[in-house]
Amino acid sequence: METAITHYNRAEYIETDTGNKVSRKSVICGSQNIILGGKTIIQTDCVIRGDLRRTGGGHAVVIAIGRYCLLAQGSIIRPPYKTYKGVFSYYPMKIGDHVTIGEGSIIEAATIGSYVTIGKNCIIGRFAMIKDCCCITDNTVIPPNTVVPSFSVYSGSPGSYQDELPECTQELYENKTKDYYSKFTAKD
Repeated sequence: METAITHYNRAEYIETDTGNKVSRKSVICGSQNIILGGKTIIQTDCVIRGDLRRTGGGHAVVIAIGRYCLLAQGSIIRPPYKTYKGVFSYYPMKIGDHVTIGEGSIIEAATIGSYVTIGKNCIIGRFAMIKDCCCITDNTVIPPNTVVPSFSVYSGSPGSYQDELPECTQELYENKTKDYYSKFTAKD
């Protein structure tokens, strides 16, 4: 399945030295606490909350996003939080390489591995761990603290195991994200 060429208005996006394309209409709070790995696309109306971090010392990096990731329109990325020994605290989030997050999805996972596709309107609960090479289908709700094993397809509300992915998933998802990035071009 060929990816169609997606045109964007050059004035609406900021392109960084490492090839990240970030919409000016996205909301990025606490950018000093967010790391983008390179060649990542952050589309219109995305919200990334890097300002939600532990008070005092500790991790400076709140959200780390790998290479060739796509955050589709309206997706929300915020770090997980909990109260531990009476102290409310946020915890860092790591998103691997070649991850696609669908439109309107809300992510509060502790980690998302590499080569993961998350569909539209999904909710990934606090401290969920999504391993490498996974697919979360559209409208799925992954409850807090869920561990999604590698090469699995999760679906439903609450999300549950549905199917297994083939061993070539890593290659397929890598090709898909690189293809999308190369065809995400400015219209002049």
